Amino acid sequence: MLTAVIGVFCFSLGLLLQKLPKRTSSAVSKWINKYLFYLVLPALALLHIPPMELSWSVLMPISAAWFTFMLSWVIFGTLGKYFHWDRTLTGCLIIVPGLANTSFMGFPVLEFLYGPEALPTALLIDQAGSFLLVSSMSIVVASIYGTGSSKPKLILLKIISFPPFFMLLASLAMSVFKVSVPGVLLPVLEVIGKTMAPVALIAIGIKLQFDIPSLKSRYFWLGMSYRIILAPALVLLIYSETMDPESLEFKVTVLESGMAPMITGSLVAIEYQLNPKLASQLAGIGLPISLATVLLWH
Repeated sequence: MLTAVIGVFCFSLGLLLQKLPKRTSSAVSKWINKYLFYLVLPALALLHIPPMELSWSVLMPISAAWFTFMLSWVIFGTLGKYFHWDRTLTGCLIIVPGLANTSFMGFPVLEFLYGPEALPTALLIDQAGSFLLVSSMSIVVASIYGTGSSKPKLILLKIISFPPFFMLLASLAMSVFKVSVPGVLLPVLEVIGKTMAPVALIAIGIKLQFDIPSLKSRYFWLGMSYRIILAPALVLLIYSETMDPESLEFKVTVLESGMAPMITGSLVAIEYQLNPKLASQLAGIGLPISLATVLLWH
């Protein structure tokens, strides 16, 4: 309950910051994004990735996040070419609906529905699925479809120089070679990591333009339909063949696939100028909409 109250407060604060002069609100938004990308995401990578031990038994839930993201790329990439969409629109629809809000929304919802027993599977899906994707593949997509040069060398440079991706590689190396983060740093990383959700909601609130014409946008509903209907439906059908449909792991996997678009994914889209207005709407307005559909899936 406290998490929800804090979330509403931070989101409302972001909306209030829109009332500042445009130059000021833009500067605030820019610094918030830099804080999230240059400090919070690297801290989360160091905090969660090195201790992880992946095995074949846990790869199925994790693979669902990768499956739905890659499918989003195939679907919206194809539609974008067929209908001659602007590249930034295509990139936005690949990234934002392609990533689910498996932590900020997923953790409290799943704990409410199934208890704390659901959190280990949810954590694996979030860290080895959503977090790895937003730190790697979303940057690839953003570099390809975003503003600027699309030359492979420059795209590779963008990806490598992106702080969360660089720290992701370092964290994976630490996991492989069993190198632990010094204990003295863990409390600091935990404090920084806990600011992710509230600060990200402020960032979304600053960018969100809530108006009736926006809700009539076919692109908004196209992205939301994929995230909250098609993605969980396909995971339900396909993964029921390889997982026990009655298991808690299967249920968590399906519901995580139907969560709202990921806030961090929308921030990547905003950072790379991939239709920032649509990106903020999908992540912001998508939260209350998907809450209802997740309960229906349950």
